[in-house]
Amino acid sequence: MSKSVRISEEFHEFIAAHKHDDETMEETLRRLIGGPDPEAVAGILSSETADTMRERLAEKRERDVEGKRELREQFE
Repeated sequence: MSKSVRISEEFHEFIAAHKHDDETMEETLRRLIGGPDPEAVAGILSSETADTMRERLAEKRERDVEGKRELREQFE
């Protein structure tokens, strides 16, 4: 199954500039993000564990954003 993802023209050009001749766009994106092949890790985590991890990552992102905001305010 395939999905469509909307990206800016700028980002598409960036990906295309880093694409090797023997790669598909998907392979280029996978190489650029540096993560494991999703098929290689599918089914390792339970749904409950995956949900918990997503929640914790979202909380960490919020803390990171808040920390950056506070740091920026110190320089204003």
